[in-house]
Amino acid sequence: MINPNYISGYVDGEGSFLISFSPREKLLIGLEARPSFSVSQRKDRSEVLNLMKSYFGCGAIRYSKRDQTNRYEVRGLEDLIKRVIPHFKNFPLLSSKNKDFKLFCKVCEMMRKGEHRTKKGLVKIIDIALKMNINGSRIYKKEFLLSKLKI
Repeated sequence: MINPNYISGYVDGEGSFLISFSPREKLLIGLEARPSFSVSQRKDRSEVLNLMKSYFGCGAIRYSKRDQTNRYEVRGLEDLIKRVIPHFKNFPLLSSKNKDFKLFCKVCEMMRKGEHRTKKGLVKIIDIALKMNINGSRIYKKEFLLSKLKI
């Protein structure tokens, strides 16, 4: 069994909490919000990803051609709320990544309540998500995301 503190330390260095967005014409609101937790590691050093997958009991490990790493990822809202979030509340991150985690929790809770299905709620989620991972790359700018909202 993997030490829960080790997981938190590892995620502090190699993990991320992210809210991504995809325009979806078929959706009534026009935009899909997708929370995800992921940890990446080079293929030759990714044994710990299997341990994490076993520990959390959910998610998948995928190979990323973009950066040539293996990535353990949890995308299901229920798994995030019932398995991933409680772990990091019990074994907190020590770096500034904890700020992103707290924002991530807020968005997941909003989504659990269905707020991502309203324009007002999705605008709030976009605002929160843009405060996360400020040094990361973004595919879409806020103006573009807002322009895709319907209703």
